Amino acid sequence: MKYNIGITGHSGSLGKSLKKNKTQNKYFFYKYDIRDKKKLHSWFLKNKLDLIIHLAAIVPIKIVNKNRKKAFDVNYVGTKNIVDVSKKFNIKWFFFASTSHVYKSKKFTIKETSLKKPISYYGKTKRLAEKYVSKNIKNYCVGRIFSTANKDQRKNYLIPDLKEKIKNTKKKITLKNLNHYRDFISMENISKIINILLKKKYVGFVNIGSGKKIYLKDIAKIILKKYNKKGSFIDNKNPTYLIADTRKLKKITKINFKSNIKNMIFSKIK
Repeated sequence: MKYNIGITGHSGSLGKSLKKNKTQNKYFFYKYDIRDKKKLHSWFLKNKLDLIIHLAAIVPIKIVNKNRKKAFDVNYVGTKNIVDVSKKFNIKWFFFASTSHVYKSKKFTIKETSLKKPISYYGKTKRLAEKYVSKNIKNYCVGRIFSTANKDQRKNYLIPDLKEKIKNTKKKITLKNLNHYRDFISMENISKIINILLKKKYVGFVNIGSGKKIYLKDIAKIILKKYNKKGSFIDNKNPTYLIADTRKLKKITKINFKSNIKNMIFSKIK
């Protein structure tokens, strides 16, 4: 069966990755502000949408922290607008891209049922949005995406920012707050996962990650070595851990998504 699929966040890395998909479905990309409910309504009506993949959000932590009101308005209020319009048009399936930041830091892998205690304000906005989606949409899927990296990733994200800092330094560089552990997955794999979830019309919460633990300081060391630079580190007193338990994901997708962090790091190094 062919569907008309509406996608928000078309200009982001994940949105661009989904644009490359060649399926029998028709994709319609929302190009306006999700805080504008009238334009959302017109978009739904014009394109006779069946399914929604909601990706639009303010994501980089430092951008969120610079303007918390805007982040709240986009990440929560904007999501609320899309949910409200989706209900009106009886959308058959709704995918919401959330984040691992909704969880409390935990040394062991994090299950979908693990304690939700956001480690950042970004995580708080997404957790509020999750609750609204799950309470108001019957056929919803919330994908909690862990850390991402890809060749098109823009500045203000960890890896491109580290590359830029290290590449442009003339002397020995001091890097701060990298004694944290994260779980990286490529945009290409996230895109594949979303397509599988869509095909199965999966309902519920699911972690989207590789299940592999990566030390952020080790990423910096790889980049330092690549650029032949010297660096030192100032550690945060309280390291955090966000590593996905991917058993549910593997059961749904039947695929073991591996993480090749070196390839993801080197993809844009010139």
